[in-house]
Amino acid sequence: MIDWSWLLDHVGAIAGRTLQHLFLAAIAVLIGFAISFLLAIWMVRRRAVHAPITALAGILYTIPSLAVFSALVSITGITLLTVEIPLVMYTFVILIRNIAAGFDSVEPDIIEAAEGMGHTDAQRLWRIELPLAVPLIVAGIRLASVSTIGLVTISATLGDSFGGLGYFILTGYHLHFPTEMYAGAVPSIVLAIGVDIVLVRVGRRLTPWTAADRAVTTEPGRDVR
Repeated sequence: MIDWSWLLDHVGAIAGRTLQHLFLAAIAVLIGFAISFLLAIWMVRRRAVHAPITALAGILYTIPSLAVFSALVSITGITLLTVEIPLVMYTFVILIRNIAAGFDSVEPDIIEAAEGMGHTDAQRLWRIELPLAVPLIVAGIRLASVSTIGLVTISATLGDSFGGLGYFILTGYHLHFPTEMYAGAVPSIVLAIGVDIVLVRVGRRLTPWTAADRAVTTEPGRDVR
């Protein structure tokens, strides 16, 4: 049974925890993207570092989040830094691979043409390679965002100050109060779906040419083989 009166009494608290949840996830994804973007460019330009960076990102992803939280508490205390370090760390394996794959997807002929037109490395990166890599980069951001929104709930184990909607899930579990658990679980699911939908639309706005490609491939009677 759902206690609707409890939900009505805690609408403000649920909204506040939802905003905190989104805030914690957004910080992690933004910082993770900035670091991953630089590393991905380095990987594409220096192939020798590709395997080590990818391997390190994979190793970091396999470390249990609770173990990382526990280890950091003794160093950084129960702070925002303690929450964000693991969240940022877990974005690397998704973002680095997708960003690097995006740049790798650019045809060599296009790069040679840009160089033939006199583009510098920086101009080629920002004007040619980055726009063409956007679809895979946005796909990586989508995966990292949804994954991070789920992981934020685990940070509730650090105390009442963090965890976003995970606070309700954890408290409801300890009190054997399903309504409070639903108050954390359902909004977190809706939040993940909503963020994913927004990022899909952002990706389409950033790559309008893909809409034309989709229209061509779905045109009746058109042989796209």
